[in-house]
Order: sequence, then C-alpha cells, then structure tokens
Amino acid sequence: MSSSSSTKQSKDMHSLLQTLLSLLAAVVAAGCSYLFYLIVLWPRHDPLRRLPGPDVHRWWRNHLNAVLDPSRSPRVHEKLIKEFGRNVRIRGIFPWEERLFTQDPVTLAHIMKHSTIYEKPWQSRVLISSLIGVGMLAAEGQVHKRQRRVATPAFSVQNMRALVPVTFRTGMDLKNRWSELISQAQDLSEDEKKCGGVKLDVCHWVSRATFDVIGLAGFDYHFNAIRDESNELFMAYKEMFEIAVSQHTGKLWDVVVLYFPELDRLFRTERFKVIQKSQEVINRVAGRLIQEKKRKIEEAEKADSVYNGKDLLSALLKSNIAVDLPPDQRISDEDILNNINTFLFAGSDTSSLTVTWLFFLLAKYPEIQERLRTDLKAIAPAAPLDTLTQDEVASLYNIIAELPYLEKVLKETLRLIPPVHSSIRVATQDDVLPTSTPVPLRTADGGTEMADSFVMPKGALVHVPIEAFNLDRRVWGADGWTFNPDRWDNLPEAVKSQPGLYSNTLTFSAGPRVRARPSFARHRSRGLCHAQSCIGLKFSIIEIKMFAFILLTNFKFALADPVGKANVVLTRPYVVGKHKEGSQCPLFVIPLGET
Repeated sequence: MSSSSSTKQSKDMHSLLQTLLSLLAAVVAAGCSYLFYLIVLWPRHDPLRRLPGPDVHRWWRNHLNAVLDPSRSPRVHEKLIKEFGRNVRIRGIFPWEERLFTQDPVTLAHIMKHSTIYEKPWQSRVLISSLIGVGMLAAEGQVHKRQRRVATPAFSVQNMRALVPVTFRTGMDLKNRWSELISQAQDLSEDEKKCGGVKLDVCHWVSRATFDVIGLAGFDYHFNAIRDESNELFMAYKEMFEIAVSQHTGKLWDVVVLYFPELDRLFRTERFKVIQKSQEVINRVAGRLIQEKKRKIEEAEKADSVYNGKDLLSALLKSNIAVDLPPDQRISDEDILNNINTFLFAGSDTSSLTVTWLFFLLAKYPEIQERLRTDLKAIAPAAPLDTLTQDEVASLYNIIAELPYLEKVLKETLRLIPPVHSSIRVATQDDVLPTSTPVPLRTADGGTEMADSFVMPKGALVHVPIEAFNLDRRVWGADGWTFNPDRWDNLPEAVKSQPGLYSNTLTFSAGPRVRARPSFARHRSRGLCHAQSCIGLKFSIIEIKMFAFILLTNFKFALADPVGKANVVLTRPYVVGKHKEGSQCPLFVIPLGET
C-alpha cells in the first residue's frame, strides 16, 4: 500500500514537473516570438521609421543622453533642426524603439491639446505613484478629471492671495536665518573676507524654505525646516524625494526596475526601504491631519458656521463636500492625501529650483541684479518688514506682482532654465500629426516624399522638449541662449506662435493640470491657450516673487564655485566635478550695507 502510494506521488510530481516545464517553454517561446516581432518585423512597418533622424553606430546605443543632458542638449537640439528638421525620430532605450522628438509648434500644439490621446507612459505613472500615490501628477482620464474638478476651487485667485502672508513670513524666516549664519560665521575664507559675505548653499536653504511654505500652505503644518531638519514628517518627505528621486543613477538596474517595478519590492532595495519607511510616516501623520481637518469642518457645520482654514487641505476638503458636487464625483481621503503629496512634491522642488536659478543668474549678471534691486527697494515700505500687518503684506505683494522688471527677470529665468527639462507622452491610439512645414518621409523604394502630416502609431513615445522650445534661437533670436530680461519688451514675431501656457514658454506645461481659465488670460498664449496648465502656477509665482523681494532687498549674491546643470528628474544645479555630492548651488551671500 505504501509502495503504491509512493509510486502515485512520484507520478503526480512527474506530471506536475512536465506541466511546469511545458508552461515555461510556452512562456519562453512567446517571449522569443515577441522579441522577434519587435526586433525584426515591427521596424519594417513602424511609421516613425519614415521620419528623418540621426543614426546610431552601435545597436545598443540610443540618443536619450544627447537630448536630455542640459550641459549639451541646446547644441544637440539645434543640430537636429539643422540636419533633419523639426520632426525627428530618435532611438529610445531599446534597439527596436523609435521615438518622436518634435520641435514643431504645430505638431506639439496638437499633442498637448489632445491630452486624452497623449498620456504619460505607464512607466512614468508607476514611478510617480510609487512615491506620492495616484494624485493629479500620475492620474489620467476620468480619475484625473474627477480630482481636477475637486482641486480647481482650492486654487482660485482668492485662495492663492490668502496664502501671500504665509510666503511672506517664510521669506522673512529665511532672511533672518541667513543673517544669523553670516553674523555667526567664523574662519572665513579669503574670498569671503574679500566680498564681505558668507558662502551658502542657496539651493539647500531655499529648498528648506519652500518646504515650510508648502507645509503651511498645503495643510497648515509647521515643518520648521529653516530652523532645523529634525521634524519627522519633513524628514520622511525629504528622504523619499531626495534619496529615491534626486539620487537616481540611471544605471541598468534603474532601467530594469522602471519596466519591472515589482523587483524593487522583491529584492527590498535601499530605494524601496526608504520609500516604505517614509510612506509609513506620511500616512500616519498626514492622515491624522486630514481627519483633524475634517472634524473641524464638521464641527463648524454643526454650529451653523464656516471653517476658515486657508490651507489647500481645508479648501480641498470643503470643495469635496460642496452641495453642487455630485456624490459620484467626490474623491476619497486617500485621493486627498495623494494630491497633498503631489502639490508638496511638485510645488516645493520646482519653486525652490526656480528661486535658486534666479539668484544664480543674478549673481552671474550683477548689473541686472543691481537694476532689479533698485526697483525692489523703490517700492519697499518705510516701516520695517517684520512690523507689517497681514493687510499691509497683501498690499505690498500687489505692488510686487505688478513690478515690470521683476516680471521680466522671472520670465527670462523660467525660459532659460525651466525646472522641467522635458517630459514624455505615449500615443494611446494611432493618430495623424500635423506639421508647420512639409516633412520629408522615406518611401518604400528608398526615396522621400514631402508631406504636411505623418502617422503616430499607438504605443509610440513622443518627447516634449520644453528646454528646446524655450531656447530655440531661430525663434527667440541669436541671443536666445543668453540671459536678457529686456527681450520681453520686444519679442520676435515667431515667439507668438510658440506653444506654451506661460508667456509663450512650455515651462509650466508639465505639472498637475487644470483647464486654463479666463481669469488668468494674461499668462496664456496662442496655440495652446485652450490646453491644460499647471494647477500650481499662480501659487508658485507668488512664492518666487515674494522670496525675490525679501532676499534681494537684504542681500547681494555673487558667484562662488563653478556650477553646472544636470537633468535629475528636474534641472538641478551641481558643483562642477562634485556631482556625487548631490545638488548644490554655493553663492556668496552678502548683507547689504557691507563691502
């Protein structure tokens, strides 16, 4: 009996093994067939192969580093136009992957307008959602539409203006902290003694300040990051954003994980551990904040009153329970948290980098810095800034917001060094893309034919080269690569046809989106004026201008170490030769009144 049972078990195991081997063989065969299709068959039928474009000299090579590295991308972009035109095919990550790289305003306007056809690739959405959840930066389709509908009232002009005192107080905190550091500095270098200031990593300090702003503005929470970096929630966000994103190496493993994200969890990589630990803190602390806000709103309703919280979380929660919002259009507490995370991620980093690059450019062009400072000091109130009331702060910002030269300096900074170097979209269906000028398409017999449009196949990727459009010298003029705020007084006619949602640039076209509204019409342009714009644009501009006013009327900035650009999720400053030390922008910060 025992022998018979053992024989039966052996046969069962043998049968199971055969089944598994057959299944494995089927999977391998299917994989090989798919690879054969991608490598041999698909290239013969890929419509993008008809477009002109540069060759690759090795089958495993691609063009991505050339078009994405800001240290050389302007030259590459210009060369592509000169040699191949404005619609070009480039090689993606894999040998069979051809992508569209367009610098054609008509083509890009079509792509950005049809956002339901051209979405973020699933790889990008998975990467973003693994960090900050499925908020407006990762969502597409109906999910994005529902979240956008709830969030839009929170970003009204009235609500944004109510946050002006928050940016003012934080700017003053940063000014006071820098004054302390300068007055307490010892063992100054010869360069510091000569200039009368102290070398500070402006990128680091401004980043801490923008975290404080978005903490207070986002959910009325005090990170106190300017004073110290010990806050539990601040450290959770900081580690997740910096270690998991800023220090992304771009090596083979990162590419593999991008396509197979579960490997991170399977092998419990350092990145996975950091994200998991940080998200535990965020879900616990920020989740508690959401429940506290909901309780205050409910208590106010019971008392026939209105809760007057001015932070974005309060505005989102109130918008989500508005009587005119259908129940099926409301979003969950998890969605609320994901969008707060999104605004913190998108808002703090992009604003801090813009302020950093603004000060860097002003240090590089001291005559422009002095001219701007003169204008700012001319509108400064007679009373000390730290004595101003909230109403006085609001009145002061109204003047700052309309200052012409500050507006031009900000526009030029965002044009010259956009925080987002480029973005990427995937075609979710076959489409026909229009062009501004005829494009040469390769024919079956090896010749070419000129066409006013071309086919974009489903599943193909398109690069949205924000920097390329902002720096195109055939559009902006021969000095398009230089910092010249006065160009905005007399723009070339070609600029007016550029796609863009902020002063004919693409700078704010890659963030969490809302439909552009007439109340913000002066920032819209032709071409994409009906497309979607960054929902945080107004708040970001308030923050940048307020910081510029406070810091430039108290300090002078001068160049210290040589600083270059690197595209690490965003365009970040790095000290030349010290890339491994992370993003930093050391400048001499000199208190005014000293030499």
